Amino acid sequence: MPRNNRLQKILVIGSGPIVIGQAAEFDYAGTQACEALKEEGYEVVLINSNPATIMTDTNIADKVYIEPITLEFVTQVIRQERPDGLLPTLGGQTGLNMAVELAKNGVLEKENVKLLGTQLDAIEKAEDRDLFRDLMRELEQPVPGSTIVTSVQEAVDFAGRIGYPIIIRPARSEER
Repeated sequence: MPRNNRLQKILVIGSGPIVIGQAAEFDYAGTQACEALKEEGYEVVLINSNPATIMTDTNIADKVYIEPITLEFVTQVIRQERPDGLLPTLGGQTGLNMAVELAKNGVLEKENVKLLGTQLDAIEKAEDRDLFRDLMRELEQPVPGSTIVTSVQEAVDFAGRIGYPIIIRPARSEER
């Protein structure tokens, strides 16, 4: 029996497919979290769209959904499984962004699912580059120059304006 009698079933969101800019530590961390939660007596439901991870082994969680991590599908799982809590912090940006989407669309409140781990406002400040930059400036912390570019030439031009070294990182269009 879990120590906290109010929470019995936890939904864990995995990182989905590993792409450039992500690493397998999400799979390891998620696997360890699922095992620890089960050891503490919680029922663990896992959503991860990558079948090639250790996390999706059916021994890791009580129920495993290997489906795309979309608002529609995660909402469907929440309505079907009725978890008491959502642990999104082990899926990297995928899990964090899904938690924000679920909250903004009212799913967590409507289905009475408690966000576990990091608070929503902290996730938003960490994931939204503008909010993060504003917070760092408010805290009087240095922030490197940045811009969004869509070509190598734009990156070279930006580097010419701010100087080297620079970091160029790929981003999907919805991350901009």
